[in-house]
Amino acid sequence: LESQVRVGFFGSGVGLSLVLGFGVAYACYYLSSIAKKPQLVASNDRFCRFLEEYCPVVTETYYPTIWCWEGRVQTLLRPFITSRPQVQYRNELIKTADGGQISLDWFDNNNSSYYPDASTRPTVLLLPGLTGTSKESYILHMIHQSETLGYRCVVFNNRGIAGEELLTPRTYCAANTEDLEAVVHHVHSLHPSAPFMAAGVSMGGMLLLNYLGKTGRDTPLMAAAIFSAGWNVFESVESLEKPLNWLLFNYYLTTCLQSSISRHRQMLEKLFDMDLVMKARTVREFDKQFTSVMFGYRSIDDYYEDASPCRKLKSVGIPVLCLNSVDDVFSPAHAIPVETAKQNANVALVLTSCGGHIGFLEGIWPRKCTYMDRVFKQFVQAVFEHGNKIFSM
Repeated sequence: LESQVRVGFFGSGVGLSLVLGFGVAYACYYLSSIAKKPQLVASNDRFCRFLEEYCPVVTETYYPTIWCWEGRVQTLLRPFITSRPQVQYRNELIKTADGGQISLDWFDNNNSSYYPDASTRPTVLLLPGLTGTSKESYILHMIHQSETLGYRCVVFNNRGIAGEELLTPRTYCAANTEDLEAVVHHVHSLHPSAPFMAAGVSMGGMLLLNYLGKTGRDTPLMAAAIFSAGWNVFESVESLEKPLNWLLFNYYLTTCLQSSISRHRQMLEKLFDMDLVMKARTVREFDKQFTSVMFGYRSIDDYYEDASPCRKLKSVGIPVLCLNSVDDVFSPAHAIPVETAKQNANVALVLTSCGGHIGFLEGIWPRKCTYMDRVFKQFVQAVFEHGNKIFSM
């Protein structure tokens, strides 16, 4: 009977036809609705032409991994799927004006054949996400891409995150740019003749945008690349508080924040009720009890308003390329400041239909290079090697 069923089902071709039919239907859906060219938003025609010529990846069709293209899935899987290139860092601790210290991890690339002179070797400052450090896979891949081009990298680790001691009861936030300003000045002072740009991911991108909005053209940075930034913090936390997103992301991120400060509890409990902080179950609750209080905001709304880069985008004074996916639950599509970006000739937005938050996986088995990595590599190379064509904008 089993043999008859098997022969009757597959021998007749019905089973094979169903499989083939499903495969064809899925392929058609993927090619028509999933794989798309990104939307390039830029008011400056010269900047657009520059990107089309020297950073063509932003105009090419992005083919997300066919079996995990949905935003939440990409966000969840990327840390587990992508490889972790080996990077040897040189650590440096620098002092801040308030008595604190910041940990910088340098990849000097002293074996660079393209730029053997360290004094003129192009330098990329990298800013990880909310609880990220120089050990994050996306940072390691950026350094690997930079290494092949001969560039030097330095990773800005936020206070108390990378294993160093917290010398004062202060950590970091997306709105306060004092530490970043100190790092930019320090790196530039060490290599004043070297071309210098920065790239920020997630909260690192928000911090970098807020810094650029504050400084305008008064910065030694030539240009910047921003990946998966949360443009409007109010919209970001509201999206993350939806039931499924809270279960998948919000609660875990809150525990990561709590873990990042628990090691410094003895120092921080001088100013905070740490028991109350540790009871937070959402990022909003954590920020209300800890972050907004630490930086002297009257309310969490005041902090979120100050931390939202969309409010400072008009003041950015150097070329900036910003990559976001419209299915990123950390930065909802309706909160991406498309119209504001069109009012600043220095800003270009690249919006993909899929990719999630720092996902952008592509290929059948996306272990190595992601779409985000390719955008980073092409844009950094374009700036360092052909930047004179956009700096006169």
